[in-house]
Amino acid sequence: PKLETKANARGRTKHRPGHNLLQRLKTFQTETLRFLTDFDVPFTNNLAEQDLRMMKVKMKISGSFRTLEGAQIFATVRSIVSTARKHGCNIFRTLAAHPDQIILACAP
Repeated sequence: PKLETKANARGRTKHRPGHNLLQRLKTFQTETLRFLTDFDVPFTNNLAEQDLRMMKVKMKISGSFRTLEGAQIFATVRSIVSTARKHGCNIFRTLAAHPDQIILACAP
């Protein structure tokens, strides 16, 4: 059944969520199916979700960060640790390296 609309509705007409998903998949078909042609693109975004999980757990446990600077530092360190892990680098050596030398510290 059609969605109810107001008598003087402005803007786009409302559609059901399934219709909206179908339209987005049709519009962004190349981006959605990129993993079929470019094997460097993963099938799922599970790694990205795992990277965000630690931040959400930290916020859940402590409620929030005390300062914006503290949140930025935490995010930077988590980003470095996550990247080092994905590249198979020694995490402690990477964290102990000078910021200019992080790429060299990640070399095997």
